[in-house]
Amino acid sequence: MNFSTRTNWDLAENDFAVAVRAARAAGTELLDLTVSNPTDCGFLYDTETLLKPLSQLEAMHYEPDPLGRTTARAAVAQYYRDAGADVAVERICLTTSTSEAYSFLFRLLCDPGDEVLIARPSYPLFDFIARLDDVRLVEYPLLYDYGWHIDLHALEQAITPRTRAIVVVHPNNPTGNFASEVERAALDELCARRDLALIVDEVFLDYPVEEIRPRSFVAGHSQALTFVLSGLSKVCGLPQMKVSWIAANGPDDAVARAMARMEVIADTFLSMNAPMQQALPHWLAGREELQQQIRTRMQTNLAVLDARLPGTQANRLVMQGGWTVVLRVPRTVKGRPFAEAALKQGVVVQPGEFYGLPEGRAVLSLLTPLPIWERGLAFLPID
Repeated sequence: MNFSTRTNWDLAENDFAVAVRAARAAGTELLDLTVSNPTDCGFLYDTETLLKPLSQLEAMHYEPDPLGRTTARAAVAQYYRDAGADVAVERICLTTSTSEAYSFLFRLLCDPGDEVLIARPSYPLFDFIARLDDVRLVEYPLLYDYGWHIDLHALEQAITPRTRAIVVVHPNNPTGNFASEVERAALDELCARRDLALIVDEVFLDYPVEEIRPRSFVAGHSQALTFVLSGLSKVCGLPQMKVSWIAANGPDDAVARAMARMEVIADTFLSMNAPMQQALPHWLAGREELQQQIRTRMQTNLAVLDARLPGTQANRLVMQGGWTVVLRVPRTVKGRPFAEAALKQGVVVQPGEFYGLPEGRAVLSLLTPLPIWERGLAFLPID
């Protein structure tokens, strides 16, 4: 049987994943500091309230609106208004996930072989989506100097005649940096001047470390055609509900033409189901309670981590938001790579190389329940 070359991946587990699986199979108690699924992290969900909207009779009515039901898109528009940003319902498209949203945008903007620029370090999921859509990813660097910064010069140097879009994750995963106002203006000017689209992933926007939340890229009027992605997985801590969206910003004519094409793409799949759309306004309206639990967990875990690090061989890199934290750690401990040495102590961390970080970096999840977090940090081989 011949299969598509776009799915010709190396599906073998890496050595670290094999070691973690073997430890679990052997019955070893592991303190997992990487858990990032909010439904597995001990948060309190009001199950009755969350599930009640799914039983409404209106969910039985099939209304095949390609961009999503008007009432559901209006709820997304209200979410942005609550943050001081106005976006018209006509500029919103519902999808089942941010992965699907990326795929829609890659198909909207790119022909096979066209290029999209992405930051490094970043989350590795982009590789699979781009490969499936016959898009080539080109990396631009994030630099660290007591905080993360986009290398704007290197970014522009990476643009070729095949470049169609620049992806910015705001805040980035795993580095936790928001695009600054200076970077935002520079990206907008660059994309407008070079006739590129700007794709901004804002799934972690509601989780800043400080009290003040940076602006969404949907706020204000962009010179460049801009697409902002988010969804319930992070906004409401409901990854199982599979609701996300794209919100467009930019010149009216460009947005209108983009949304007309987006509607055809969405109409081809009609992936968003009626019960989720019916429940979306209720879930978004009740998001604050769970968000506050998550922000409290983040702040508590950061405080515990910062109290653990002084006098050790590790330090925490500056972060501004999101659920992950990057540590600078010894490259090896007694001849073993750091993550393997931690695993020998019964602690699971992610090697920074998974995200394109250099050696001597470890990535941890701030959603880890506090008892596991405290015990795991105590056994981390950094003393």
